[in-house]
Amino acid sequence: MTLEAVWDVLKWVLLVLVAGFIGQFGKSFALKLIERRRSKRTEPSSDAPTASPEVEIEKARLEAQAKIEKKRAKAEIKRAKKFDSDRPNDGSGETG
Repeated sequence: MTLEAVWDVLKWVLLVLVAGFIGQFGKSFALKLIERRRSKRTEPSSDAPTASPEVEIEKARLEAQAKIEKKRAKAEIKRAKKFDSDRPNDGSGETG
């Protein structure tokens, strides 16, 4: 084996090692950048006025109430569908 062939093999080995190093630590670095950006988005800005606790409680209450109303409406639709499917079909072809 000549010195040139050894040098070519050594270059490829070093290239693979460098690529693995960049890949591993590049991924870790990218994840840290993403985490930092997300934390900055979720933190309230110091310029923005903060809402009082009463406003936050009222907002949460309204959201919960809307969710309950949505569930009630969904249950009512489900009951109506079940009632329609339980009725015997008289063969006339009419629905409802």
